Amino acid sequence: MIGTTGVVVTVEASVFKSTSKGDEAVRMSGLPDSVVNQAQTRVRSAMANSALLFPEKSVSVNFGPASLPTTGSAADLALAVTIMCADEMLPDQRLADTVLLAELGLDGSLRSVPGALPALLAAHRAGLKTAIVSPENAGEAALVGDMTILAPRNLSELVAWLHGQTELEPSKPTETAGTAASPHLPDLADLRGQPRARRALEIAAAGGHHMFMVGPPGSGKTMLAERLPSILPPLTDAEAVEVTSLHSLRGRFAGGRAELIRHAPFEAPHHSMTIQSLIGGGRHAGPGSLALAHRGVLFIDEAPEWRREVLDSLRQPLESGQVLVRRAESTVAYPARVLLVLAANPCPCAPNRPIECHCPPGDRKRYFGRISRPLRDRIDLRIDVEAPSASAILSDQVESEPSEPAAKRVAAARQVAADRWAEAGETWKLNCEVPGPALRSPRWRLPPTATGAADGLLRRERITARGYDRILKLAWTIADLREHARPTADDIDSAAELRLGYTIT
Repeated sequence: MIGTTGVVVTVEASVFKSTSKGDEAVRMSGLPDSVVNQAQTRVRSAMANSALLFPEKSVSVNFGPASLPTTGSAADLALAVTIMCADEMLPDQRLADTVLLAELGLDGSLRSVPGALPALLAAHRAGLKTAIVSPENAGEAALVGDMTILAPRNLSELVAWLHGQTELEPSKPTETAGTAASPHLPDLADLRGQPRARRALEIAAAGGHHMFMVGPPGSGKTMLAERLPSILPPLTDAEAVEVTSLHSLRGRFAGGRAELIRHAPFEAPHHSMTIQSLIGGGRHAGPGSLALAHRGVLFIDEAPEWRREVLDSLRQPLESGQVLVRRAESTVAYPARVLLVLAANPCPCAPNRPIECHCPPGDRKRYFGRISRPLRDRIDLRIDVEAPSASAILSDQVESEPSEPAAKRVAAARQVAADRWAEAGETWKLNCEVPGPALRSPRWRLPPTATGAADGLLRRERITARGYDRILKLAWTIADLREHARPTADDIDSAAELRLGYTIT
């Protein structure tokens, strides 16, 4: 695997009589890592426990292309079968146009490997028609269309099938997941009150704008963030495969059942997370929580409690929409187009009521200073979340609007934006993707009578140039939700207030 792109690796083996006693060894060429080099131990034991005799000869194995690093245990099964075929222990007629992808247990069982879906998609593109995987990987493997998936439980079953002594039943895909408003997603109907926060949530969803919520404990920040995916549009087929492949790389379908992820994912990592866990990396340069939230929501709760350098690692990916994991010999890229939601208490002591706070102003400033200014400047809107009233919580008469109508408004606003930019010959889909210079170009520049509030903030250095551009993007989204052809002065004022987090005076 190179990021989310699978590469077909050919395993070759040559078995020949040793020229001297004690020279019976397995020599591997190509660029196998330590896990691949240890595969010979797993293969020897698996064959012994399956009543199969490992060749008492010299064995040379090559992983091709030799210039490509081969990592992990996914080649175990291919290694075992290739060695047996090279020693004429197995017929190879049934292996034409077949890919083998599984780890071998010492008892000969076939075990799951991460990244089965993107790996088999690459095999399918290369023209292979059949895949042999572990039972645990059968569910996600069956998501690859026009490919026969066989999942023997162990090496003995596979050998019997290759000899024509038994048949293996092809695996079938499970039902796909539902739409963005599926019942299993948390719904906005669970909320009580919070009209301003709900409106901000809808604007963030419609334009893909990053969001920062500040409020006391129990005010509903986490509930709001968790319900954001329910108003995002369902993923297209291509997006679903892309997102599911990322989750496959993290081994999230190891239980056997798998389905295409059709709704926007939601990731809420803990504040103790490292840069590698958040951005990606590690020994095999795997995807982190940021990539797993691709096409969905990345929720950073208690943001000031995070280490500053960990949060700052988000800055470049938020701008580019992808995360680069660099290694000594290669660079792996993962898609990372996320809607970032930050949440924080208003002060370190975090009282239930603001009047109970005794934090000095300096403590509050230092508390929010843990979130760097460059990162805060990349957040499109800020909302102060107030605790819902007791009457809103206790009353049986209060009904909150569910996610479905909000999702319809979001979808309609997104469609208006996509049509507008498509008619202009651009590839942007969301207002958040439009570059600032384009919005300030003669074609899209708004009159001073409309941008007066934002212009004044820029002249008084209350906002940066990036902040000015993000106010314009927010204004276009607000106009799309309000069904305005172009943003009005009221739309700009609303966008500026959302950007600053307070009413402009």
